[in-house]
Amino acid sequence: MPMLPASSAAPSTPAARSEARLLPRGSVIPFVLVTVLFFLWGIPNNVNDVLIRQFMKSFVITRFEAGLVQSAFYLGYFLLAMPAALLMRRWGYKSGFLIGLALFSTGTFLFWPAAVAGRYIFFLIALFVIASGLSFLETAANPFIAQLGDPATAARRLNLAQAFNPLGAISGVFFGTLFIFSGVELQPHQVAELQARHAYAAYLQSETMRVVIPYLVLGVLALVMLILIAITRFPSSLTRTENAEEAHGSLRALFGYPHFLLAVVAQFLYVGAQVGTWSYFIPYVQSYAHEPEKMAGYLLTGSLVAFGVGRFSSAWLMQYVSPAKLMAAYCAINAVLVAIGVIFPGWAGLWALLITSFFMSLMFPTIFVLGLRGLGENTKVGGSLLVMAIVGGAVLTPIMGMISVRSGSVALAYLVPLLAYIFIGCYSFADQKLFSAHTSETSASAA
Repeated sequence: MPMLPASSAAPSTPAARSEARLLPRGSVIPFVLVTVLFFLWGIPNNVNDVLIRQFMKSFVITRFEAGLVQSAFYLGYFLLAMPAALLMRRWGYKSGFLIGLALFSTGTFLFWPAAVAGRYIFFLIALFVIASGLSFLETAANPFIAQLGDPATAARRLNLAQAFNPLGAISGVFFGTLFIFSGVELQPHQVAELQARHAYAAYLQSETMRVVIPYLVLGVLALVMLILIAITRFPSSLTRTENAEEAHGSLRALFGYPHFLLAVVAQFLYVGAQVGTWSYFIPYVQSYAHEPEKMAGYLLTGSLVAFGVGRFSSAWLMQYVSPAKLMAAYCAINAVLVAIGVIFPGWAGLWALLITSFFMSLMFPTIFVLGLRGLGENTKVGGSLLVMAIVGGAVLTPIMGMISVRSGSVALAYLVPLLAYIFIGCYSFADQKLFSAHTSETSASAA
């Protein structure tokens, strides 16, 4: 299997970046199908932000308890990424896509019995199964796209494919807001009235059942993609079984790449910042702008539109600016914007947090590509660890919920993504020096 070379995944000069071919001949259809997967998994990733609010209402639970939605979801990513990498090292990327879509669809169909049973824990199990499938998809898709063509355009190619992920996120939040949120928000006296008529349990059950149809539709879409990928021929160099070079890849060897280890930490913090920002955006809007849940959902959709615009514009800008420098600048801007959200809760803070989505958009694919540079035979295992770092969403989101509950302030919870952006900005500056130093040491020892 071809690996990223020891040189940077993105060329050092703007001319080289603009002249390098984005896709080789014969790879357009696989690229399109896998790019559709980026769109598809963006939907459940961000419907979670709607589910958190919906479950707070339908199960009458706290923000911290509702934050377990993200914990269950990203725990699936964490636990299945390494098994996915080991399986694909033997059977190729296509097997990862097929298994991932099978698990994905199974998890969505589990929403129906979970809703009928009316048990929160059953929904968490279903979300874990969905995320297990997405772990296979992301472990396969990100390195597949990075390795599909010229290493010189890997960052641009992955940013382009990832640009369709926010379109899925936008669709998920928009349709989740439209079809899951009922718009009915009961006041305490209305709850008491329903309880007196013994109708409150029926109301809660009806709110719970609202999540079923959107997830069943999503499951059908996953099955359609499974069939299309199963009948499509993928490049043989990226689908054949284990070869001699990749057989020698090892987890231990990755500790010799400091730029990779920092990338794992940066990815952990980035995903935590992204997931936490969007998970508590609706409560932020309701707490400080005093808007109803549907309007808050539409504002979150607007934030995801900014995310999508940021992905496409970043893919274009990377023809002229190195990915690491662009990411450093975006981190600095986001640190200022999140600080505004913390210090000035209200409409000013709301718009500042909404705009952060534009500048966070390039971070996941850029960190991924920068981390994979020069890993050679360890690329697949390294890619799985970068996917496992998505567990940051499971860790940092409940921490934000705990801060929010204990302080009584949703705004203060945003100190968590603020610190994350500061670290990622520092990583952006340090990455090239660490990578260059490691490459020099390797060349010297080889000589």
